Amino acid sequence: MKWIAALMFVGLVAGFARAETSPAEAAIAAADQLEAASLSLQDAKKSRDRVAALTETVQAYEAGLAALREGLRRAAIREAQIGRELKAQEDEIARLLGVLQGMGQGPAPVMLLHPEGPMGTARSGMILADVTPALDERAAKLRYDLEEVSILRELQQGAAEKLQDGLTGVQTARTSLSQAISDRTDLPLRFADDPVKTALLIASTETLEGFASGLSVIQEDEAEAEILPDVTYRMGELSLPVEAQVLRHAHEADAAGIRRPGLVLATRANALVTSPTAATIRYRGPLLDYGTVMILEPQAGLMFVLAGMDTVFGATGQVIPEGSPIGLMGGQDPQIGSILSTSGEGTGNERTETLYIEVRQGKDAVDPEIWFRTDKDG
Repeated sequence: MKWIAALMFVGLVAGFARAETSPAEAAIAAADQLEAASLSLQDAKKSRDRVAALTETVQAYEAGLAALREGLRRAAIREAQIGRELKAQEDEIARLLGVLQGMGQGPAPVMLLHPEGPMGTARSGMILADVTPALDERAAKLRYDLEEVSILRELQQGAAEKLQDGLTGVQTARTSLSQAISDRTDLPLRFADDPVKTALLIASTETLEGFASGLSVIQEDEAEAEILPDVTYRMGELSLPVEAQVLRHAHEADAAGIRRPGLVLATRANALVTSPTAATIRYRGPLLDYGTVMILEPQAGLMFVLAGMDTVFGATGQVIPEGSPIGLMGGQDPQIGSILSTSGEGTGNERTETLYIEVRQGKDAVDPEIWFRTDKDG
């Protein structure tokens, strides 16, 4: 009966596929990213162009933290998967251990004796020769799974320190970036902001369309527009200003049935938002029901409207280079316990903030995906 039980394990040996990159490897690689970001932060504070260096550092921290969260999520999923497999195979594993234990109790000559004589002994020897490698392979698979569970648990326990260092580091980098932008004096100025005229314009308009149209006529004494290059050739190729997923495309109704001509992006809390092109800051501040708004003008007759940021950088009238930080999203970075406890859910709840992007050419709003490269499936 032992041999019948042992043969049942032969079919269980095959079919255990393994991912090319394990969850543990992914999490370790992410921890290395955070370590590199920490070193970059030290160098950025000494950099001649501190704004550019700190922008890259914040983005490196954000990428490292996102990768570490994903690595932990995959680790938790893998641990749960192995746990379910082991639970489902408890009886079979117990029998496997019993067979292996029984095989080691008696001397080999006694084990090979068979009551039917030499022919039976020969047949039992052939069966043993066939089954033993499968039993060894199954035992090795069990040992590998148990070791992997141990590694994954140790990984998750050790991740708290790396996460805390990363969250502290990115906050320090954001603070340093904000200060560096405040201290910046090297940006050209196309016009001086007139807060009185802007306030009157806001008071007299009820729509974003009216406000955007009015902006182009209230500014006086502008420098030559040739300070900015033509960006028409980049239509459809611009990167989104923040790492995000498309929540709603242009003219898709929200939960209240409201349709807007822009994109709604789901972002992580405190994500850094950057300018997709070199542009003039036409406006920054609260506007109508859009919250805090930044309006960029890459070239005459073209405006990018970004709404939903908690903090905005720069001054109205400044000409900023492509990739310049223009603001931070709101929200709170998730706490250590929250990240570890929900890392296996994969629900996407880490993208708690929304950024709205509207593109206006002349007096008309156009689909932002004419300009920006996005995942059309959202």
